[in-house]
Amino acid sequence: MELLKLFLCFFQIGLFSIGGGYVAIPLIEAQVVDHHGWLSLAEFTDLVTIAEMTPGPIALNAATFVGVRLHGVGGAIVATLGCITPSLILVTLLAALYNKFRKLNVMQNILSTVRPVVVALIASAALSILLLALFGGQGIVGFNPIALVLFAAALVALRKWKPSPILVMLLCGAIGGGVYYFMG
Repeated sequence: MELLKLFLCFFQIGLFSIGGGYVAIPLIEAQVVDHHGWLSLAEFTDLVTIAEMTPGPIALNAATFVGVRLHGVGGAIVATLGCITPSLILVTLLAALYNKFRKLNVMQNILSTVRPVVVALIASAALSILLLALFGGQGIVGFNPIALVLFAAALVALRKWKPSPILVMLLCGAIGGGVYYFMG
C-alpha cells in the first residue's frame, strides 16, 4: 500500500510539473514535506541540492532519492515510474494532437499562456530555497551572512561570466566549507 501511495504521489507530480524539473520542486515539496511528511524541509533542501548536482532531470532524481529513502531500490523504481508515466502518456497524445492541429492559433495561444505560470512556479521554488539557505528555517534570528555572500557571488558570476554551474557549486561549496571550518 505504501508503494502505491509513493507511485501515485509521484504520478501526480509528474502529471502537473509542466515546464521542467524546476517547476516540479514546489510540487514535490508540497507532497513530500507538507502532505506526507516523508522528509523535513532541511532534508528536502538537501534533496534538491543532490538532484541538481546529479545528471538527469531534477524531478526524476528527486523521485529516485525519495523512493530509495523510503523503500530502498524497490521504492526508487516505483517513484521513478510514477514520475515518468504521465509524461510518457501525455507526450504521446500531445505529439499526435500537435501534428494534427499545430497551425491553429488556439494552439499557439494555449502555449503562450502557460509560460508565465511556469515562471511563477520556478520563482516560488527559488524563493523557498533561498529563504531556507539564508535563514535556516529559523526566521530573522537564523540569518546566515556567509550564505548571503556566497549566493550573491554565485549570482554575479553566473550572470556576468557564465561559468559552468557545476564549477560555481564546487567553488562555493569549497569556500563555504573552508569558512565554516575555520570559524569552528
